[in-house]
Amino acid sequence: MHWEPADTVPQGPSQPCPSSTKSHVATTLLPAARQSLSDHAVSTDPPAERTGQRQRLSTEEATRWADSFDVLLSHKYGLAAFRAFLKTEFSEENLEFWLACEDFKKTRSAAKLASKAQRIFEEFIDVQAPREVNIDFQTRELTRRNMQEPSLSCFDQAQGKVHSLMEKDSYPRFLRSKIYTDLLSQTQRRLS
Repeated sequence: MHWEPADTVPQGPSQPCPSSTKSHVATTLLPAARQSLSDHAVSTDPPAERTGQRQRLSTEEATRWADSFDVLLSHKYGLAAFRAFLKTEFSEENLEFWLACEDFKKTRSAAKLASKAQRIFEEFIDVQAPREVNIDFQTRELTRRNMQEPSLSCFDQAQGKVHSLMEKDSYPRFLRSKIYTDLLSQTQRRLS
């Protein structure tokens, strides 16, 4: 399974962007994110009982995303909405790294383990990496040492730091964001 996102946005500087840029990005991405989420349908029926009708994201499901960060990450539409939000903040590399680590942990081939680990390290961890995540020096160095003998757990500490950063920083802002509040409103309007 390839873990790189299908649609990447060129990485901007890690400084906050001017509000006019955020506004432009939000107005550009919001309709696309809403459309993408509303176009997807989820069938809750077992395969044999499907009637061809598709069920859209429910208000209850979208509301549950506020229960915990892990609930949000475990829901495919929650993940898509959170990714769209992170793109408006130019910080989607955090989520992409976390997803790459999740995919990496599923690696069963010893032959592929080292090459996958090296790609993740070069893309997200190494100093001046194209999509460098914000981790402290000690975590970066521990991960560098782990790369000498890659294992399924070699990114655990870095992934944990990035998860914590997203949970404490980006996730609360996502719950207050226009992307999330508009999505909730959209699901509630469909009910009436």
